[in-house]
Amino acid sequence: MLDPRNFLRWVYMGRMSIASAIFIAAVSVWTREDTDTGKLLVASLAFAVTTVATAASLTYSEIYRRQPSATFLYLQSVFDLLLVTAVVHVTGGSVSQFSALYILVIAAATLLLPVGGGLLVAAFGNVLYVADVIWGVDTTLSVAVWLQLAVFAFVALGSAYLSAQLRSAGAFTQELLVQELAHARLQAEEILRNIRSGVLTVDSECRLLYVNPMAEQLLGIDLVEKIGEPILEAIASTAPELAQAIHRSVRERIRTTRAEGIISTVRRRFPVGVTTTYTEGNAADGTGRTATAIFQDISDQKRMESLRLRAERLEGIAELSASLAHEIKNPLASIRSAVEQLSHRPQSGDDEKALMSLVLRESDRLSRLLSEFLDFARVSVTRTSPVDLASLARGAAGLAGAHPDKKEGVRVTCAIPVGIDVTVQGDEDLLHRALFNLLLNAVQASPADGEVKLEVAAVDQQALPDAVQFEGGAISMRVTDQGSGIPAEIRDRLFDPFFTTKPGGSGLGLAIVHRAIEAHQGLVYLDTNPNGSRFTIVLPQASPISPRTLPT
Repeated sequence: MLDPRNFLRWVYMGRMSIASAIFIAAVSVWTREDTDTGKLLVASLAFAVTTVATAASLTYSEIYRRQPSATFLYLQSVFDLLLVTAVVHVTGGSVSQFSALYILVIAAATLLLPVGGGLLVAAFGNVLYVADVIWGVDTTLSVAVWLQLAVFAFVALGSAYLSAQLRSAGAFTQELLVQELAHARLQAEEILRNIRSGVLTVDSECRLLYVNPMAEQLLGIDLVEKIGEPILEAIASTAPELAQAIHRSVRERIRTTRAEGIISTVRRRFPVGVTTTYTEGNAADGTGRTATAIFQDISDQKRMESLRLRAERLEGIAELSASLAHEIKNPLASIRSAVEQLSHRPQSGDDEKALMSLVLRESDRLSRLLSEFLDFARVSVTRTSPVDLASLARGAAGLAGAHPDKKEGVRVTCAIPVGIDVTVQGDEDLLHRALFNLLLNAVQASPADGEVKLEVAAVDQQALPDAVQFEGGAISMRVTDQGSGIPAEIRDRLFDPFFTTKPGGSGLGLAIVHRAIEAHQGLVYLDTNPNGSRFTIVLPQASPISPRTLPT
């Protein structure tokens, strides 16, 4: 119902105040001839004993911070009764005005002790009061003394009743608080179990105190079985940056905010964002300190940031390409025309004609390259209309399957869903061109007798990154080959303009694909391994696209 330690502080202060006041009063009259030396002795002893007893009680409850036991509280009440009895004896016994101090001691006892304990203290107080009256006056008890005893009894019963009511109310309130706390803990536990961030807490010795399922999933370690055991070494083998951040928080009291690290498991390697904090315990040496780490997979955010930077870079390169192509194409056309006219002159010899033929051939090659530059720079949605991706996929697959660059036995197959609307709003020519480029790359990368799969399907919104959501739904087109995969060192540059690994290639095919899909407010993803590569185009299904041209 109340904190006994706080209540006892007031008891100590009141006790010392009473003992000091009586002692000072007794000393101030000790020189008078009619002074009762016995009462002076009682006052002096009461002050000395009260000082020693209060100092011992303070040491027990405040310095050693022991929780007051029932025996300790009984001893405090008994001592206070003895002190009040000494005060009443010194100040006149049954006629003393300080008899009311018994009421304070009885009331305090009923608050600190159980109901029976409060009544027992009241009975003991009555015995002491009667004994002092008989000892100090005579062996008979007056009506005033009986009335005084009745008051003590009434106060004890009343205080006991009020204390019982307060304890009952306190117990009910405590029960409600316990229920609310349990409910809040269940809610917090449910939230922590279902959030997409890993959460774990360790103590000052780096022993695991709590871990949620997402933390186990991200780290690829069964951590629940390790609760109560040192955990940093196991975490460091998978996520060294995370382990280091936790160690700094719990040992050096350094919080980590929005740091990045890498988690390497058997199945994958991915970046994580890490935040750590700590809480101080009661111990001065820091042994009660705990540290909590919150971390989550940020590979989707990294991929989206990479796509954004790539789009910005492509727009800048497109603007430069358009300017250079315009500046070069007209002079090149003039040079080719002049050389062609010179090649028809009768006086031109065989050597001159061979050189002029070389110039014409290279001029045509440069002209085709400049045309690709302009195509790259002018990628735009010139008109929008409903585009059936099923028909688009079949047409592009047929062209790619008949391409002369296809190795012997390579098959191009189409998987089109039945009964599902795969219509989008867009530029059919631009989408066909982008899909054909991907299919042609897949056909050229596949070995003889290999298979290139083209799949059209509705997109599961939950499979998309959090930063990418299509309110009206989305359609995906996946192109999968059986080649040797794309080396890790060139994956980041795959969509860069003018980057190619093909002899004689311009390096603009995938860059044009990226710009075409970006113009339709869609996305292009790449997944690759030594058994092949898969390019995925994701296009919004319901939101119409206004015709627009990317910056050039």
